[in-house]
Amino acid sequence: MKNYHMKIFLPLIFLFLLISGCNVIQHEPAPDTSIEKITPAVRQNCGIGCPLGGSNTTIYREVYTLNNNSNTKFVNWVAYLITIDSIASGKQRNWKKDPDLSNDETLSPADYIGANKVLKVDRGHQAPLASLAGLVDWPALNYLSNITPQAAELNQGPWARLEDQERALAKAGNKVFSVTGPLYEKNIGKLPNSDKNHFIPSGYWKVTYINERPEKSSYAAFIMEQNTSQSRSFCQYQVTVKEIEQKTGLIIWSRLPANIQLAIKSKPGKLVEKMSFSIIQLRY
Repeated sequence: MKNYHMKIFLPLIFLFLLISGCNVIQHEPAPDTSIEKITPAVRQNCGIGCPLGGSNTTIYREVYTLNNNSNTKFVNWVAYLITIDSIASGKQRNWKKDPDLSNDETLSPADYIGANKVLKVDRGHQAPLASLAGLVDWPALNYLSNITPQAAELNQGPWARLEDQERALAKAGNKVFSVTGPLYEKNIGKLPNSDKNHFIPSGYWKVTYINERPEKSSYAAFIMEQNTSQSRSFCQYQVTVKEIEQKTGLIIWSRLPANIQLAIKSKPGKLVEKMSFSIIQLRY
């Protein structure tokens, strides 16, 4: 499959993409905007619906679907699908500015200079590299639109172990649908060598479900603060989908019927029962 990606600016009413064979093409708004027209890549990444809310700038790629925030310079959310075939290792981390975003909308590699030493942060992938590097457009995982300054202890500790479990579920034959993004609940500071206006996240959230629909299989939701210790288990940070919606202003699983959303979003999911919580060897 060719690497098709494009930048879509959405009006307040929601427009989607036309399907033309396997090609994603830009189009004029259809007269009936209540009809969803979604490319295979968009449907694949978002499962039962991309989050509603965020900005008007959404980028659709095979490897992920991303909603960018030009004020924070980071994403509002990233949606992705992990399968046994999408997992790969040994890929390089060649950081690049997202070519589909302007300098006013995102950061560049130079903005991160000195950040690890001063702030003890990593360049943390939102859509994980190891989980999706088997896809043809995997280099887009290293675009800085998919990166945030994530505390090293969090990135290498419980957040990494949660990503490990996503891959374990995929290796067991499941389709693993995830959507993740940052929180901004307190001031964390600035990147020391960036002159761009930006806001470092104070924490992160993730919602994951397997296979076709969350109410028919299993789902789980998590929130972790930037100062989460490397030794902590991610299972200690399970929350409800409703809590994440209240903190972010987003609507998760937007195409799920309203009555089902009401029934399950206020309850912790049971996907954690299929995950391992053992503390693995710490990564340095």
